[in-house]
Amino acid sequence: MTHAGRIQISTHGNGHVLDITGQVAEVVRKGDIRNGIVTVFVVGSTGAITTTEAEPGLLNHDLKAFYERIAPTDIYYKHEETWHDDNGHSHVRASALGPSITVPLIDGQMTLGTWQQIVLLDFDTRGRRRDVVVQILGE
Repeated sequence: MTHAGRIQISTHGNGHVLDITGQVAEVVRKGDIRNGIVTVFVVGSTGAITTTEAEPGLLNHDLKAFYERIAPTDIYYKHEETWHDDNGHSHVRASALGPSITVPLIDGQMTLGTWQQIVLLDFDTRGRRRDVVVQILGE
């Protein structure tokens, strides 16, 4: 059996990290699936999904600082020659993290740890409206 839903979220861009655990849990609650897997996927090539502790120091500083170290905003990216834009680093960051995660669903509950939340990261250089697809497979 499958159940799916979409979440639309407005972001600020530039490494904005948002806790979307509650919205994902709402999609899960609307389905009749009790055991299976939940896939959370962000549409677009400059966004990513992961889990982390949704703690302000992590969300507002540490993750942004980490990605700035591995894919700095102020270096040359060949991608920017193609489209004459400024978001080569955004694509590299999103590609490194990935657009989706899968969470086991047991007895109607996502198996997340006490301090583990599902987060959306928007690496683009401007805010946008992000589309997140939640698909549940199971019984």
